[in-house]
Amino acid sequence: MRIPVRVTALNAQGVEPVKHVLNENTVIEFGTTQEVLFISSLPLEFDDKVRMENTDGSLRIDAAVVAVQYHSGKTVVAARFTQEIGNWIIKA
Repeated sequence: MRIPVRVTALNAQGVEPVKHVLNENTVIEFGTTQEVLFISSLPLEFDDKVRMENTDGSLRIDAAVVAVQYHSGKTVVAARFTQEIGNWIIKA
């Protein structure tokens, strides 16, 4: 799959914090209409909220972290979308 996205960590209320915005460019390695897997260097933990956006604007959605796996200095993150996705490459 490999879809490039910008991931932004959100605060507990689901909004971008004004100061110390944490974001990065990464790639969705695997995804369904409900969940995605990506590698991240952000300090994400279970139940953290993130916003995912692609470069053409067809994807802009919030997700909740449902799992993290640390392996060889990398963090693999599984996140579940918080609402139904309207325009998604793999939506049936």
